[in-house]
Amino acid sequence: MTGENDLLELVYDELRRLAAAYLARESAGHTLQPTALVNEAYLRVSAQDDVEWKNPAHLRAISAIAMRRVLVDHARGKDAAKRGGGWEKITLEAGLVEGEQEIDTLALDVALTRLAEVDERRARVVELRFFGGLTNREVAEHLGVSETTVEADWRFARAWLGRELER
Repeated sequence: MTGENDLLELVYDELRRLAAAYLARESAGHTLQPTALVNEAYLRVSAQDDVEWKNPAHLRAISAIAMRRVLVDHARGKDAAKRGGGWEKITLEAGLVEGEQEIDTLALDVALTRLAEVDERRARVVELRFFGGLTNREVAEHLGVSETTVEADWRFARAWLGRELER
């Protein structure tokens, strides 16, 4: 893929900062490192032969989904190793839910999956904003909607996820 390495260079540091922020909110003793998270996500993304990167925001958007999957797979692996005990916890403070609270990675994944069943676009807004670090403008461009729509979707998704994660 031509330009893939150039785009990766443009977004790598930003993805690593995002990964470091996610992992800083994980419970103590987490074994996944930011560089490993970004690299694993990139390996998954680069394995997709049929993707043509449009711009850095597009690569960040796709990487956001991959990083979510890596975090969930890692949490599932640790959970399986403990045979049902001690879910991985992450603290979501980036405005995803009201206040700072600890949320387990697997519960977040289940809630996002449920949200996608109710409203796929709103779930994508969460992935792109929270995991991808995209701005409202970048999310709007990527999804082909207005910034106002993204803001409304974000408000709805935060409230919906807050209720789901309280259960």
